[in-house]
Amino acid sequence: MATIETPELAIRLARAIASDISLYNEEKIADGIKNDRLFDSIEAELAEGRELYLSRVAPGLAAISNYFDRAVVDVILRAKGHLKSKLW
Repeated sequence: MATIETPELAIRLARAIASDISLYNEEKIADGIKNDRLFDSIEAELAEGRELYLSRVAPGLAAISNYFDRAVVDVILRAKGHLKSKLW
């Protein structure tokens, strides 16, 4: 597989990975949000997703961007904003 060199493709990959994390871990995510421990709840999944992202994106592009972190917020957190939380 070719290394991703453009921001557009890196963003698309990051969002796809975040979407998969969200899809396959809905219960963990909901529980984590409700109990204010989201990142602890899906720590392993986020680490695996980040590892996949970094393995596919050119190191220089990955080093100067936060596309994966932004995708986690946009895709996972924003989509679950309707859940009750101690934070909101």
